[in-house]
Amino acid sequence: MQTSFTLAQLADPQVAESEKILRACVHCGFCTATCPTYVLLGDELDSPRGRIYLIKDMLEHARPATAEVVKHIDRCLSCLACMTTCPSGVHYMHLVDHARAHIERTYARPLPDRAMRAVLARVLPYPARFRVALALARLARPLVGRMFSVQQRSPAAPADRPRPPPRQGFAALMRRIAAVLALTPDRPPAAGSPAAGVFPAQGARRGRVALLSGCAQQVLAPAINAAAIRLLTRHGVEVVLPKDEGCCGGLAHHMGREHAALAQARRNIDAWIREVAGGGLDAILVTTSGCGVTLKDYGFMFRTDPAYADKAARVSALAKDVSEYIEELDPTFVAPPPATLVAYHSACSLQHGQKIVRGPKRLLEQAGFSVKDVPEGHLCCGSAGTYNMLQPEIAGALRDRKVANIEKLAPDVIAAGNIGCMVQIGQATNIPIVHMVELLDWATGGPPPHALKITSKRVMSSQSLEAVS
Repeated sequence: MQTSFTLAQLADPQVAESEKILRACVHCGFCTATCPTYVLLGDELDSPRGRIYLIKDMLEHARPATAEVVKHIDRCLSCLACMTTCPSGVHYMHLVDHARAHIERTYARPLPDRAMRAVLARVLPYPARFRVALALARLARPLVGRMFSVQQRSPAAPADRPRPPPRQGFAALMRRIAAVLALTPDRPPAAGSPAAGVFPAQGARRGRVALLSGCAQQVLAPAINAAAIRLLTRHGVEVVLPKDEGCCGGLAHHMGREHAALAQARRNIDAWIREVAGGGLDAILVTTSGCGVTLKDYGFMFRTDPAYADKAARVSALAKDVSEYIEELDPTFVAPPPATLVAYHSACSLQHGQKIVRGPKRLLEQAGFSVKDVPEGHLCCGSAGTYNMLQPEIAGALRDRKVANIEKLAPDVIAAGNIGCMVQIGQATNIPIVHMVELLDWATGGPPPHALKITSKRVMSSQSLEAVS
């Protein structure tokens, strides 16, 4: 693609990087076949190629974002399926990130939109605030559910068509609030999140890792990191949860709030570098694949920051999805569960963002599970960070399509590697959904996942559960 940026524009490292990305695009259109919004809406401007044209025009002319541009950029899930498909290696992720930051600086969103985004940015990354918000949401859900149609799946609803676009103004805000409430779990998790500290290895120590506590996951599903800690320490790995670590910055980053995202990332980088300098770290492990994409991109995000460039690059080099590290451990499966059919949902952030495709399935198969891929597995479930709260109609259509494909397999359980996907899919099906690390912990001697216990009649008998507990 030809570009016409001025030398003065190219002096900006962000513009220079985007110009390089734009020039790599050859207009082939391969990306349209795997873009969820284009598959649903059929609008060229809701495809990666269309958005690239919009971004190019906006950046080349250094003009403020328009409502039309914002509409189509906001509809992008950042699922990155286009990057998997692209034969030219167009790094769409960095380009759309730049566009979102430009939108945040130059576009005055309507007040309801600004309010919604501000609440999400100031609540979700902070576990204490998020817990309070969830408690309030449980109280508000019946009232709002009666006033507005929430994002519930209807058996008669088509799984491949989005609902009409949201109305503007207050009604649109209330529909988004209703979508948020629909995602709220019915009850708090059974146990609290693991506290910051050091979890010693059992037996001879084989390694030492930091485990990202994160933000939303430790509130919604603290059992995931608890299972990861049991699995790792059982295999001789010391696990540390640094007390000063927090949100990875991904939520703010994807809303274009670069200042907040970089501040959150710096806090984590400082915490992990202290651990590297102290007891040393073999890896920084992540059980939420969306966060993993962000951590692995810290080196790029801080490439022009002289105080953090080297430290950020070091953190990115250490960052691994938990499945990558577990494969290296060659785990011992001492208590294979009864024959269980697992539908493996490969999160976009894992398969497209981190290019991790085969490893998680291979581990589940080695553990004794029968594993099946979900049809149309390359298409997003519609979670995408805050997307299912900001674009509930499109997200709902993608969720219904995903659930319909999963239910065709008639699995006993769904396994995933990202909490956002688990919440999104779980609200529309009765099939239990768990993190893959919970199944691996169970198969190596840990307790069965809580989701299987509470649905044991559907999955397997209580006697079978007791046999492997």
